[in-house]
Amino acid sequence: MNTLKDILYRVPIDAVTGNTSVAVNAICFDSRKVSLNDVFVAIRGAETDGHEYIADAVKKGALAIVCEEMPSDIVNGITYVQVADTHAALAIMAANYYSNPSENLRMVGITGTNGKTTIATLLYQLFRKAGYKAGLISTVKILVHDKEYKATHTTPDPITINHYLDLMSRAGVEYCFMEVSSHGIAQKRTEGLQFAGGVFTNLSHDHLDYHHTFAEYRDVKKTFFDHLPKAAFALTNVDDKNGIVMIQNTAARKYTYALKSYADYKAKILENQFRGLLLKIGETEVWVKLIGRFNAYNMLAIYATAELLGLEELEILRLLSELESVEGRFQYFISEGKITTIVDYSHTPDSLKNVLETINSIRTGNEALITVVGCGGDRDKGKRPVMAAVASELSTRAIFTSDNPRSEDPDEIIKDMEKGVEPQNFKKMLSITDRRQAIKAACQMAGENDIILIAGKGHETYQEIKGERKDFDDFKIAGEMMKELRK
Repeated sequence: MNTLKDILYRVPIDAVTGNTSVAVNAICFDSRKVSLNDVFVAIRGAETDGHEYIADAVKKGALAIVCEEMPSDIVNGITYVQVADTHAALAIMAANYYSNPSENLRMVGITGTNGKTTIATLLYQLFRKAGYKAGLISTVKILVHDKEYKATHTTPDPITINHYLDLMSRAGVEYCFMEVSSHGIAQKRTEGLQFAGGVFTNLSHDHLDYHHTFAEYRDVKKTFFDHLPKAAFALTNVDDKNGIVMIQNTAARKYTYALKSYADYKAKILENQFRGLLLKIGETEVWVKLIGRFNAYNMLAIYATAELLGLEELEILRLLSELESVEGRFQYFISEGKITTIVDYSHTPDSLKNVLETINSIRTGNEALITVVGCGGDRDKGKRPVMAAVASELSTRAIFTSDNPRSEDPDEIIKDMEKGVEPQNFKKMLSITDRRQAIKAACQMAGENDIILIAGKGHETYQEIKGERKDFDDFKIAGEMMKELRK
């Protein structure tokens, strides 16, 4: 049984009232989930402040409170610990509670706007194929060797992270690959974790509803590398103008990768087709099943990471050629009518542009490219007109529709999108609020050899409308529509 003193190890403490030698059952940051002998950590969130629920936590049986401000009503027999930052304290406490499981793994964090899921998932696949026990913490799923768990956030809360790392450690997992989001870094969810390496992919317009400015968004990402230990490696994409900024102040060993710039790890695209890519990595050619320039960067980052973790060059190249694309990332099927339908998670202007430019670089120009795209509600409104501008400029037809409107009116989101369309592209634009009907319209418009891109939701199998999640799978619905219309 952990004592409060044990789990507060390495937490900077400002003041203590009461006994820290008490035995703690569990750590909680949601007062509704508190049970007897738990320690409650009061977190200030975007919508609620945990400090307002301290009294509730005590009534439910909490024996200790960790907070940034001591409550005015101190209850006798309860231990109160005051700290400067409860987000950071929670992360360190969670790691201590589970006996710091990240120290038993070689853990690599992948951060950046685009490519995190693909790189983390394919590194997991590659190391499994190489014969190692591996773990994955991603937007799509959490994997403890061969056991799968559902993911709810790109970077989960610290208790969840350490719970799964503990399961990995107990299962004999050697390598763990983890997506590290800007929200996760800002909220200190990765504090107290020991990373063997960090990878930076790229930086473009995203999450400015949360971070307010691009500079703030960039600097939050950079703090992940600032905290890497000396023994770790920091691998960065120097074709991105923020690539060098990321590793300026890191103590870790610095490595670079690029397609265009001088770098430690270089690759060149020799062929780019719907069947895959022929790459030259260093002096060796390798055929991979993934498509597009953005995936050339992803494969190079995977290659470099695997080599930095000690795998042999020829083995890595062999394994790269066996990797399959990640669910909801440029996932496609070709119907009986020779129509190619692609489902992709691209939900930022940059990722949408990458996917559309990839398709345009492969198609001959005789085929129409029909794009179905929406933007999420209660999220960064600034990217809506930009997404619409990109879709209408780079497609033959662009159908604007609903994504996850959440609490917003989907029609208002679409109006925000339409503002970005240039006058010369008005005739290409069509707005259909109902996403199912929008996909159906795209399927009806498409002729032989045409291409449909359904963007924004990718692996998600739901739509979130007015606080309710309804079943909705782009890939499945597109497949059903194609069969129905081609009967």
